[in-house]
Amino acid sequence: MSETAEFRYSLAPFDHSKADVILRSSDNVEFRVFRLLLSLASPFFETFFDLPRPSQETRDDLETKDGLPVIPMSEDGKTLDALLRFCYPRTLAEDPILEDFKNIVNVFEAAKKYGLDTIEQTVCKALFTPKMLEAESLRCFVIARRSRRAVQSKLFAKYSLREPLIPAWFKEIELITSTDLLALLAYHQQCGNAVQGMKSDLSWIGNHYQQWTTIFWIGMNWSRCSCSLSTSNRHLILGRAPVQWWEEFMDSTFQDLRDKPCSDTIRHHAKEAVQTVHQKSCSSCVLVVPGAPQEFTSLFIKKADELIEKVRFLRFWPLRTGLTDHLTG
Repeated sequence: MSETAEFRYSLAPFDHSKADVILRSSDNVEFRVFRLLLSLASPFFETFFDLPRPSQETRDDLETKDGLPVIPMSEDGKTLDALLRFCYPRTLAEDPILEDFKNIVNVFEAAKKYGLDTIEQTVCKALFTPKMLEAESLRCFVIARRSRRAVQSKLFAKYSLREPLIPAWFKEIELITSTDLLALLAYHQQCGNAVQGMKSDLSWIGNHYQQWTTIFWIGMNWSRCSCSLSTSNRHLILGRAPVQWWEEFMDSTFQDLRDKPCSDTIRHHAKEAVQTVHQKSCSSCVLVVPGAPQEFTSLFIKKADELIEKVRFLRFWPLRTGLTDHLTG
């Protein structure tokens, strides 16, 4: 270690005057900790601290500070702080709050490295927040694969349906084997294909509403309705043709569901359909449509989810590559 290096001291409880070892992070943050607490938390540390003490000649080459051995760690200070707080009893240190994805990955990798299985599982739970699932579904999928969690892998794969079939490149994608990537894309495509069956067979609408009067807004065309009826006969509902704007709504929705087979796609197009009606200034539709499609949108989402849930998620081969090298490299 260079004599000109500047060291920073960690906050409590890693500044105890009676600590018996110093862990130094890769960015020179020093943690004064107790071997016993780390040994109880991690078999790695237990074995490490039980190793025979070095001879006097070797010991002279080892760095000490204030009479304590200094152990250099490859993790940075933020990662090491979170990891050690998990290791310490809660009476001494509360579990850290993990909200940043990169920090979650770093702590997860450190937990695996040091054999902290319970902490590894706890860190994985940090991914189950709605914010993380919606914003980082593909990256969460990578971690689930890394930890070989089949149930979580399927959950994250389902959340990734919000992304395009061919996702934008992200650094962690290099961690997915070709088998994993192919299976993920195949699952996504099969989900998109599954919901297309709802377009060719609209009986799910008639079976739910039973009578035309309960869904009259789809094809009002009253004497005071200025909207044109569809003439394609492609979307007959209970034997009747819908208005043209509703048929266009269905066509555009199913087209985008191939790429993003999820509830967000349906909600987005339903909102656009309401806007279209307002732009048409139809006195009949403007009064009815803003509220009427809500039930239909819920039904649409429910039926799509039922079909997606039936899509079989392919099994994956084990994944062995580390994560942090790709995040920091």
